[in-house]
Amino acid sequence: MKSDTHTAAAEISREAKRAVRWLWPTLILLFLGTAGLALHIAEEILDGDVFASDRAIMLALRDPGDLTRPIGPVWLLEVARDLTALGGFTLLWLFGVTGVVYLLLRRRRAEAGWIAASLAGSALINSALKNLFHRARPDVVPHLVEVASASFPSGHAMSSAAIYLTLGVMLAETDQRPAGRVFIMGFMTLLSVAIGCTRVYLGVHWPSDVVAGWCLGAAWALIVFAANRLFRRTVPSPARPA
Repeated sequence: MKSDTHTAAAEISREAKRAVRWLWPTLILLFLGTAGLALHIAEEILDGDVFASDRAIMLALRDPGDLTRPIGPVWLLEVARDLTALGGFTLLWLFGVTGVVYLLLRRRRAEAGWIAASLAGSALINSALKNLFHRARPDVVPHLVEVASASFPSGHAMSSAAIYLTLGVMLAETDQRPAGRVFIMGFMTLLSVAIGCTRVYLGVHWPSDVVAGWCLGAAWALIVFAANRLFRRTVPSPARPA
């Protein structure tokens, strides 16, 4: 019996070591891929180039006879408006600040700092980039929700990717089952993708704004995750209250 227990424990330990060995190369490749694509889009915009697919996609999502009407059933527009609110400033900061306060009350300061860094950092980076590029909002189709800021990059896409992916990783690390981790990260990724798609469907962002927002948000989430991992390796975690 003891032999079986030791064998199982040794196998788990080997699996954990293999996972750690692949972790950093995977993080680096993901970061280079997402940051590189966002940089490419940004360079094209700075050069004044226009993505032909931007206009084509936005027109394909509207009724050719009436550009004020998006394609699909009537209820899809309401769903899009509800989903897009999940990536807005108010709800993201409400959820984020609530989570930070709760974790601080539980004396889980590292996790609280992780969420705070993801929340504040993505907002500051997005604001700086909007001020730098000053890209105009799409004028191909009428907007179906009110907007006021510049177009590039999409704040909804970037912030939702940064925050929801960060939350997803935090939750996934508490689940020892691979299937559970895949489900959590899959759901958070799908939510971020859906929020970004609603910005194009509602006519308030070019698709390239959204793709760049996703990439920048994911890259920032990777930076925060990597920094947290390094911090946990150098600073021992205090005992957590039950």
